[in-house]
Amino acid sequence: MLIELRILDFAIIDKLEVALKSGLLVFTGETGAGKSIIMDAVEMLLGGKVDASVIRAEEELARVEGVFSVDGEESSEVFALLKREDLLDDGNFITISREVRREGRSSARINGRIVNQTLLRELGGYLVDIHGQSEHLSLLDTKSHLDLLDRYAKLDDLQTEYHQDYLKIRQIRKELAALRVNREDSDRRIELLTYQADEIEKANLQAGEEEELQLERDRLANAESLSNFTQEAITLLDEATPDSPAANDLIGQAIKSIGQISRLDSSQADLADLAIKVEEELSEIVRSLKDYLEGIEYNPRRLEVVEERLNLIQSLKRKYGGSIDAIQQFGAKARMELADINNADDRISTLEKEEGEVLAKLSKKATALSESRKNAATKMSESIEKELENLRMASAHFKVEFSVTEDPDGLPMDDGKLLAFDTKGMDKVEFFVAPNPGEGLKPLVKIASGGETSRLMLALKNVLAKADRVPTLIFDEIDQGIGGRVGTVVGEKLWQLGNHHQVMVITHLPQLAAFGDHQWQVKKVISAGRTVTQVNLLKGEKRTLELASMLGEVTEGTLRSAHDILQMAKSTKEQKKNDTVS
Repeated sequence: MLIELRILDFAIIDKLEVALKSGLLVFTGETGAGKSIIMDAVEMLLGGKVDASVIRAEEELARVEGVFSVDGEESSEVFALLKREDLLDDGNFITISREVRREGRSSARINGRIVNQTLLRELGGYLVDIHGQSEHLSLLDTKSHLDLLDRYAKLDDLQTEYHQDYLKIRQIRKELAALRVNREDSDRRIELLTYQADEIEKANLQAGEEEELQLERDRLANAESLSNFTQEAITLLDEATPDSPAANDLIGQAIKSIGQISRLDSSQADLADLAIKVEEELSEIVRSLKDYLEGIEYNPRRLEVVEERLNLIQSLKRKYGGSIDAIQQFGAKARMELADINNADDRISTLEKEEGEVLAKLSKKATALSESRKNAATKMSESIEKELENLRMASAHFKVEFSVTEDPDGLPMDDGKLLAFDTKGMDKVEFFVAPNPGEGLKPLVKIASGGETSRLMLALKNVLAKADRVPTLIFDEIDQGIGGRVGTVVGEKLWQLGNHHQVMVITHLPQLAAFGDHQWQVKKVISAGRTVTQVNLLKGEKRTLELASMLGEVTEGTLRSAHDILQMAKSTKEQKKNDTVS
């Protein structure tokens, strides 16, 4: 629900902060004091159309901010939306702000992050219903009618059972569609897959083979140079000539000299040992070089074979993956797909049989849903018409219209028809009303706004109170065209609605205002030579005085009447509470 509302430089409101509560919240005051301006500000906050004309004179921008507390049934949908848009903060509070600047540019934020108007309106639809301009009223969205009816009828269990089979049929049909497409293209596909799998298997690739071949290619391609360099190294290290002694001989002479040093100076014994190790390691190098020289092979034919093998591997990598492992995986997948295609007919037959069985089950559950909905619709219509009668609209009628659509891929019915279905069943539902005799039933979404339809919405909201998940309801024109007697009934209905929702109402009727759990006075005052709007929470005698002023000039008589109206409302509420408990 809306727990805080802040308005800055909006119309005649310079700065306004209101802490709101649960239950029925009533706003009263003289005409032109700014009551509807507050609701206009809420409309702007929720994504309504706005322009620079709302900005207070001589100011550069207008800003509205609201803090909402979200819990209960609506929270899952709200939090899913916030998570989808990466706007989710910790806790159960949501802060929405919107401002419009003098040049006409407006911006909006949810939890401090900038969002577009479409997202703002989507979130606002979960949080507040405004009846007056009707732009945010969820009942005017035909897509919500089926959900409201289902929640009114308490069809959660039936819906869950239906939805499980609905998911099954979707999965079956998805697989069938893929198999049928593959079967239509099977000859060409089989030829391609067979060629790919055979080519990969014929190559008989081995893990690590490419690296080994690359090393062998390098040796074969450089055999002559490798042989020359190796022979040169052996000659320098181990093969003396008359003009140039071998390194081994020179090191041997050096070791003898170092040995003499160590005998004369024992501190150099380690140096002698190190020199001997150098001689041994040099001998090992020579032996290794000789072995390597014997293994060097100049083999143009083998080099050609190695190059061809590497070219084959590169060609397969370009076609099927960047490594030997990826190529082998591609081949295995091709074999699996071939098996699937070869078994497609058997699998299609199995799935078609399963499809028929699940459709039959789904048809029964959809029919059960439809019957339960129609039974609930009758009761709901009767309850709404009873509410309307209490609201002095005895001639009004309400009806839930059902429709279905035939579809060759639909659910089989007992009469042989195939009916379209979706995640909620096969029914399309829309609310129809006839506010006045002789007008005939019309879609609810086409009913014009005004006091009469405000009462119609109140009746709907009261009957659907527990089914409707929108936590905050605002009625801006509900007392239009009604008197005190009907105002008392409307006040009682609104108070009852406040047991399930936060209900905000603007009214000129004291009989209605008396039922408010909380009442605020909206008034205009002159401050520093300018008109501003103030909002004050009324309690005790101040509230009685406000109700008396709504009856006319404040006198002992109007004060007594105001007191009586408050007592009457209090007694009615206590009686209703007792009836509920008993």
